[in-house]
Amino acid sequence: MTRARATSLGFIAILLWSLLALFTVGSAPVPPLLLNALTFAVGGTLGLVWVARSGGFGQLRHVSWKVYAFGTAGLFGYHLLYFSALRMAPAAEAGLIAYLWPLLIVLFSGLLPGERLSGMHILGATVAFAGAALIVGGRLIEGGVTLTGTALAGYGLAFLCALTWATYSVLSRRLGEVPTASVAVFCIATAVLSAVAHVCTEATVWPQSGMGWLSVLALGLGPVGLAFYVWDLGVKKGDIQLLGTASYAAPLLSTLALVLAGKAQADLRLLLAAGLVAGGAALAARASAVAKKLGSVRSAL
Repeated sequence: MTRARATSLGFIAILLWSLLALFTVGSAPVPPLLLNALTFAVGGTLGLVWVARSGGFGQLRHVSWKVYAFGTAGLFGYHLLYFSALRMAPAAEAGLIAYLWPLLIVLFSGLLPGERLSGMHILGATVAFAGAALIVGGRLIEGGVTLTGTALAGYGLAFLCALTWATYSVLSRRLGEVPTASVAVFCIATAVLSAVAHVCTEATVWPQSGMGWLSVLALGLGPVGLAFYVWDLGVKKGDIQLLGTASYAAPLLSTLALVLAGKAQADLRLLLAAGLVAGGAALAARASAVAKKLGSVRSAL
């Protein structure tokens, strides 16, 4: 698989994650960990079907248990921290902190073998982050910041959430030889752990309508299913710095989806954020293109 094709697959994950908020709203009032268990069960089953049709389960036999532990910890840990943070702190503020992960991916990727972080990458990430902050953190300006003890703990968990997903994504690059089929096992294990955590901590509330069940199914097939498989291919074989910066489009696209569904209202801030996100992604893309061209010239010499 070429680097460009792998990067394109990574973009599909970003598009799917942009529907996460819309489908999550539709799945109410299912509690977070139960929703996690249901959606990862669907995503894991989808993966098992794909594994059976694409190469068989034999390809999973040689994957180390350490890799399975790493992948499961990444998926389960991220969502546990995310849902806990949004329970303890105001959603807009905690969401903004949690959405530091694309910036961290761009910065951490510079430490990988064969990758180089340029000033333009950093500038693009910063500009795009400003756009994401306008969308996710708009209420910070409008309503102020809540600094109770519980909220502060939630902010800390949100930062750990961002750190967890960025670390998972960057370290996945070091596991380039591990088949993407292993993600199916990560998802099934995450579903089991989430179900156990749900039984221990939450009251069971099922979807109240057909639309609720459809939203759960859509989450499992897309943002909590296919997205993880194409993201795995993207970060392992694609341009991880460009994917990290392009991830800032997710909160923008998520807001647009909510607007189109009548769940949010478009305003000037949305248009400004769109320009910042697009500009930041363009800077990162330019930086990657220049670096690739320089690498080709040096190889020729």
